[in-house]
Amino acid sequence: MAHAEFTTAQDGRPYHHGDLSRALVLAGRRILEKEGPNALSLRAVAREAGVSPAAPYHHFKDKCDLMAAVASEGWHELGEAIILARAGAKTPREGLSEIGVAYVVFARKNPNLYRLMYDTACDSEDMPTHAKDEASGWSQVRDALVTGGMDPEDELELKLATIASWCAAHGVAEMVGFKEFESLKKEMGGEEAFIRAILDHLGIYAQNVRPHRADA
Repeated sequence: MAHAEFTTAQDGRPYHHGDLSRALVLAGRRILEKEGPNALSLRAVAREAGVSPAAPYHHFKDKCDLMAAVASEGWHELGEAIILARAGAKTPREGLSEIGVAYVVFARKNPNLYRLMYDTACDSEDMPTHAKDEASGWSQVRDALVTGGMDPEDELELKLATIASWCAAHGVAEMVGFKEFESLKKEMGGEEAFIRAILDHLGIYAQNVRPHRADA
């Protein structure tokens, strides 16, 4: 009968190897949020997770590997937020708008994680697999466009529209924190209302989604 392997933490608590990888990623996330990406290291996450300095090397070959795993956690969380936001929409156009709002809100709440996600993706020849699977935000945008009336067979046009929608949300996320917008946010009833209005005024949704009665 096979026996499970355990690593002993510095405080004497055993970690199952299957859980240690997750614990290290979550430790990396905490360090990232508190201290920024420069503080991330295998030694730092070992200390944060309460395990020996050698333990992380069983799961990550180097700091870059660790950072990619933390970024993957972010893509997964963003995808879940987008799915939830879209599920509450009444029309395809509203669905696209809510996807954009969820994206920007996530970026605002997790600035260091958000930056790490894009820093790691930027150096890759393709977006990470977890950013493009069926449960991801990327696929949710594409599906919302098709539901709204775009031709699923026109792959180039659909890809460009998906990229445009993604870029629009990314641009809003980069600028929404400008202090000069604070009075306008208050006037409109808060930051989310401001984000929603800006996304709608970009015109991407109106261009790519056929109007429904509830959209008119």
